[in-house]
Amino acid sequence: MESIINSQQLKMLKFLKTILIFFFTLNLLHSQNCTLNGYVLEQGSKEPLINVTLTVKGTKIGTLTNKSGYYSLKNIPSGKQTIVISYIGYQKLESEMFFKEDESIKKDFELKNKTISGKEIVVTAEREIEKRQINVSKVDIPIGQLSQIRIGGEADIFRALQYLPGVLTSSQISSGLYIRGGSPDQNLVLIDGSTVYNPSHLLGFYSSFNPEAIKDVELIKGGFPAEYGGRMSAVLNLTQKDGNRDSVEGTATLGIISSKASLQGPIGNGSWFLGGRRTYLDLLLSLLPEDSLNPLPSFNFWDSNGKITQDLSDNDKVFTSGYLSADNLNFGGGGLKFNLGISNKAGAVRWNHIFGDNLFSVLNLSVSKYKTGFDVDNAGFAFQIENSITDYTSKLNLEWFTSNDLTIKTGLDYTHYVFKYLQNFTGKLDSLPKDGQVNGAGGTNFTLPDDVFSGYLQANYQVNDLLGFQVGAHGYHYTLPNTNYIDPRIAARYQLNEDVILKAAVGRYTQYLKLASLPDFSFFDTWLPTDTTVLPGFSNHYNLSIETQPFEGFNFNVDMYYKTLENISEINQYTTTSKSVSDAFYTGNGNSYGLELFLQKKAGDLTGWVGYSLGFVNAKFDSINNGKEFRPKYDRRHDLKIVGQYKINDRWDLGGSFTYQTGQSYTGVTSRYEARLPGQNSGIGITVPAERYGLRLPSSHQLNLNATYNTSIFGLPLKMLIDVYNVYSRRDIWFRYYDVSKKIVEVTDVLLLPIIPTISVEVKF
Repeated sequence: MESIINSQQLKMLKFLKTILIFFFTLNLLHSQNCTLNGYVLEQGSKEPLINVTLTVKGTKIGTLTNKSGYYSLKNIPSGKQTIVISYIGYQKLESEMFFKEDESIKKDFELKNKTISGKEIVVTAEREIEKRQINVSKVDIPIGQLSQIRIGGEADIFRALQYLPGVLTSSQISSGLYIRGGSPDQNLVLIDGSTVYNPSHLLGFYSSFNPEAIKDVELIKGGFPAEYGGRMSAVLNLTQKDGNRDSVEGTATLGIISSKASLQGPIGNGSWFLGGRRTYLDLLLSLLPEDSLNPLPSFNFWDSNGKITQDLSDNDKVFTSGYLSADNLNFGGGGLKFNLGISNKAGAVRWNHIFGDNLFSVLNLSVSKYKTGFDVDNAGFAFQIENSITDYTSKLNLEWFTSNDLTIKTGLDYTHYVFKYLQNFTGKLDSLPKDGQVNGAGGTNFTLPDDVFSGYLQANYQVNDLLGFQVGAHGYHYTLPNTNYIDPRIAARYQLNEDVILKAAVGRYTQYLKLASLPDFSFFDTWLPTDTTVLPGFSNHYNLSIETQPFEGFNFNVDMYYKTLENISEINQYTTTSKSVSDAFYTGNGNSYGLELFLQKKAGDLTGWVGYSLGFVNAKFDSINNGKEFRPKYDRRHDLKIVGQYKINDRWDLGGSFTYQTGQSYTGVTSRYEARLPGQNSGIGITVPAERYGLRLPSSHQLNLNATYNTSIFGLPLKMLIDVYNVYSRRDIWFRYYDVSKKIVEVTDVLLLPIIPTISVEVKF
C-alpha cells in the first residue's frame, strides 16, 4: 500500500497531537460541578433551533446549540441559578433552576417566535459566547433574512449565496458556485449530512432546495475545520426542517414563473414535512415574440422534499428524509442546437443519540445520485456526453462536550461510489458503444465502482476570554489508487478589544473526485474518480480575518486569503477514446488570492449587506495554452454585491439587489480552415483557438427589485409578491461562439434573459 504523507504533514500532525494532549490535560483540571443538557425548540412547532445561546446569568458560562438543536452546559455552580436562552428573532427566555452539588439535569427549552422591527437588541452575554466561535470565513445569514431575497416572486437560498463576496458564477445562469478560485466540484454541499452533487437549478434563478424546507444555512468559504473532508474549496451545510409537531400547517405560492407548496404536521411521536416546486418559465418564454437573431433558451425544473422525524426515547431521535429534482434546458438557433438534462436523487436515515450528559452521536446512512446528459448539434457535427455518480455513504460522528471550554469531535465515513460515463464524438447521436467498451470511431461507455474510507479528529479549546484554538486532522484511504492521505488543520481566534476579533486558519485539503466542464457550458458536470493514472487534488488554505462591530447593529468583516491548487482538472474535449481517467482530463496546478469586504446588518427595519471582493485566479497546464499560465473562465477580478430589505410598515416590505462584476473570460479564435474527405467538395469548418481565456466579455451588472404586501383572506395570512428581474433589461452575454457552417465565420453572442416582471401570491394555512 502506498502512503502519501510527507515530512511536513508528519511534523504538523505531531504538533497537533501535542496541542490535543495539552488541551485535554487542562480540561481535567476544570471543576465539573453541575451539568445541564437538552434541546432548544421553537414554541408551537417544536422545531429544534440551531446556534441558540445559553448562558448562566451573572457568569461567563455559556454555550451554543449544535446542528441538531442540542446543547450541553457544564461547570454550573451549585445552588440557585438563572439560565438565559436567547436567539435572534425569538423572545429571550430566563429560567430559574436549582442545582445540587455535581447534579446533571436534562431539560428542553422552548422559545417564542417574534417579529423583529425597530432598533436591534444586542444581548451582551450572547455576543460574548458568539465571539468564542472559531469559524474562519464563515457567513451567517438568518433564514428570516434569506426569505426576503426573492427572484421571480420566490425566496431562494442559492440566489442569496451568489450575492456574497467571493462567491462567483461563470455567468448569471451558471449552476456552479466558484468560491475563492475553486471550481464547483471543490465545494462540499450537505443537506442533513448527506452529499448533494449539484446544488442548484439551471439559469441561476433558484437553488435545488425549496427554501420552505430549510431552517439553517452555513457557508464556510475557506479554512474549514477537520470535520469536513473530501473537498478543496468550501462547505455549504444545509439543515432541513423537521416539521410541526403540534398541528398541521401549510404554505402555497402561485406565481408567473413558478409555484410551490408545503405541508407539515404531527405524526406518532414526531412530525412530517412535504414540499414541492415547479417552474414553467418554458411556457412563459413561448409567449414572448420570437427573436431569430437572439433566441431564448427553453427551460423548466421541479423539485420535492420530504422528511419524517420520530422520538424513540428522550435520548434517541430518528429522521428519514428524501429529495428529488430535475432540470431540462433546450436551445436552437444560429446553427447550434443542444439539450441538457440534470437530476438529483437523495435519501437518508439519521439516528441521533445522547450518551449521558455530554456525548452526542449522529449515525447517518444515505444514498445520493446525480445524473446529467448533454447532446449538441453544431453546424452538422453532433456529440453527446452522459455522466452519473451514485454514492452509498455511512457516517458516524461523535461530539464530546468535555467542558464549556473544550469540545472534541470525531467521526468515521465509508462511501461506495458507482461512476458511469458515456462520451460519443462519432458525429451521430445514435452511434454508441456498449457498456464497458471503447468505440474506435470516437465513443466511450463504462461503469466504475470504488470505495473510500475516511475519519477525523478535531478539538476546540478556549484558553481564556481572549484566545481560542481549533486543531484537527482528516485522514483518507482511497481503494482504487490504494493510497492514504492526512490533512492537518489549525485555526485560532484572538480578541483584540471589545469590538475587534482576529481569526486565522491554515489547512491542507484533499479531493478524490474529479469534475470538469466544457469550456462554453460550465454548468455541465462530469464526475469521475481518481484512479492509478492521476493523483487526487490538493489545496493549501491560508486565511486571515478581521471581524468588527463598527457601530450598533452592524458587522464588518475583512477577509484575506491565499490558496494553492494542485492536480486540478479540465476536460480533454478533443480525446476520441478514453481508457482511464487521465485520458479524459488535463491535469495542472493553480493558485488564487484576494481580499473580501463585507458589511452586514441582520436585524431592524433595514437589513442587508454590501460586499466587495478583489480576486485573482491563475492556472497552468502543460497541455493547455502551450504550457503558459492563464486565468480560468471564472476569474472575475472585481465583484460588487448590494442587498437590502426595508420594512415600511406592517403592510409593506421593499427589497432589492444589485451586482457588478468584471466580464468572464473566453477563448477567441485566430483563423478558420475546412476539413473535408477525399473527393468531396465541402467539409466541416474548424477554427484555430487563440490564447486560452485571453479575452473578456463586457462587464456584467444587474438590478432586481421586489415588494411585498401583507394582508389576509378568509382569516388566513396572505402576501402579494411583486418582483422585477433585470430592471433595466441588461442582457449579458451567456457565451460567444463561432458559426463555421458558412464560408465567412460569423461571431454570435447568446444573450441572457431580458427584464421579467412577476406577480405571485403566498397563502399560509
